[in-house]
Amino acid sequence: MLYEKISPAHAMATPWRRRRLCTLVVGHESSTVALRSVSGSGAQIDTTIVPATGMVVELQHPDAGAIKGRVSAIDADGIRIDFDGGEAAVAFALNAIIADMTA
Repeated sequence: MLYEKISPAHAMATPWRRRRLCTLVVGHESSTVALRSVSGSGAQIDTTIVPATGMVVELQHPDAGAIKGRVSAIDADGIRIDFDGGEAAVAFALNAIIADMTA
């Protein structure tokens, strides 16, 4: 099948979205990152900077705005940021998904 031939590192975030470039703010530093997935509970981003687990960071999306979250996991390609799951987090996620689907 086609799905097996596409490398996960180069695949789209979902079949309907592309990976949007965002900005990750860690303390007083910022870096460009790729948004792999997003939901009201958090986001997975591809990044070369690796903040410590538990650190509070800010994810800035060019259309959805900005949201603060806590780094909860680190993997080979990036990090997982957990949001509080409240209305603002759900709104951020929905706006990011809609923006990426229509861009």
